[in-house]
Amino acid sequence: MLCNVVVNENSYFKIYKPYGYLSQFINNQNKRRNKKLLSEIYDLPETIMAVGRLDEKSEGLLLLTTDGKFSNYITSTKIEKEYHVMVDGLITQEQIDSLKTGVEISVNSKPYVTKPCYAELLKDTSHIVERFVRDDKHGPTSWLKIVLTEGKFRQVRKMTAKVGLPTLRLVRVRIGNYRLENMKPGEIETINY
Repeated sequence: MLCNVVVNENSYFKIYKPYGYLSQFINNQNKRRNKKLLSEIYDLPETIMAVGRLDEKSEGLLLLTTDGKFSNYITSTKIEKEYHVMVDGLITQEQIDSLKTGVEISVNSKPYVTKPCYAELLKDTSHIVERFVRDDKHGPTSWLKIVLTEGKFRQVRKMTAKVGLPTLRLVRVRIGNYRLENMKPGEIETINY
């Protein structure tokens, strides 16, 4: 089911990118032929672009625009990105402290130490749309809130894995002042800039 959207000269939208979709509208790669694209959900013109990315297995807030300046501003280090992350295992304070101060991950096959960030145990997950991830018999899980001002490729997943907490589910809930709020997967709303 396509969602038709009116696009003006400079248009700005927020969507809840569903799990299993790439953050793009057209497929230019042979190896990704069977992947689901946002163009299957939204009928938007070719001038629209995703601001930043969420990988195929991540979900949540994604901004769309026709304005390159807006895109550059949002992806800059001036703007916080907040993620709520379900991890395998029970989070300790030591692991949270490691995430806060920065951990070494690999970026483009080179060592990279992440910038200090905000991290805490997330106790209330009532705002997160339920989705089956795995059976309880596979062990305990917990949720983490991480706020970054950078966005390296698969950074949050690499960070949690580095401290011994593989990511099972990743939901971006905020980019700067734009919030996911009560949106459901696949929904789109016009925003102001």
